[in-house]
Amino acid sequence: MTGAPQTDAPLAGRTALITGASRGIGAATARALANAGARLALVARGEDALHAVARACGEGHLVVAADCTRADDVARLASAVTEWAGGAPDILINNAGIYPRATLVDQDPDEFAATLTLNLAAPFRVLHAFLAPMRTRGSGHVVSIGTVADRNIWPMNGAYSASKYGLRALHEVLYAEARGSGVRATLIAPGAVDTDIWQAHEAELGKSLSPRHRMLRPDDVARAVLYAVSQPPHMNVHELRLSPA
Repeated sequence: MTGAPQTDAPLAGRTALITGASRGIGAATARALANAGARLALVARGEDALHAVARACGEGHLVVAADCTRADDVARLASAVTEWAGGAPDILINNAGIYPRATLVDQDPDEFAATLTLNLAAPFRVLHAFLAPMRTRGSGHVVSIGTVADRNIWPMNGAYSASKYGLRALHEVLYAEARGSGVRATLIAPGAVDTDIWQAHEAELGKSLSPRHRMLRPDDVARAVLYAVSQPPHMNVHELRLSPA
């Protein structure tokens, strides 16, 4: 990977894999990176929605419908992306996630486990599929989409915070192990973002949760991702924490 071109397409010639790309932050990030010249591999479980995002981003992008909690789906994803990109992607953005809310007393243990699986184990599966070839190549950029709830605790966030604290730890270990290898690691940690994730919690918006008009927008997070991955190879943006003004 060479230095970012000093043009209005700073990601020209680079490939980016985005999980959870069918909506919200993932779709906004796809648009931002495509506008910056990147070719995209878009991943989510909903194929029709992925194709809609791909069409909005232009030509030359790959769509892979996959459940990243499943080992066989991740193996299929890795094979498709490697063939399409000619190796590991230049940029890997682990974005897919869920946000359940419940007190610890009311939290369903199976839902707790499912949250850890999607928010933490799945990003590791995808990272593990591409990290070794990135290191062999001597370049790559792994972006983890976290949350301010990975350092701050609120009630009813037992499953979510546990998973996101774990994701932050995974990022920190990657950063420590990858230093000097040419592989960079960035954590983007936004406050509440106005996406469909809040539909299940509409009754609490404006009460125990922020009203949607006071939240960040998906495009705000996408700009932060674009900033991080557009920096020259000698510079690593370790962490960006975003909050409403």
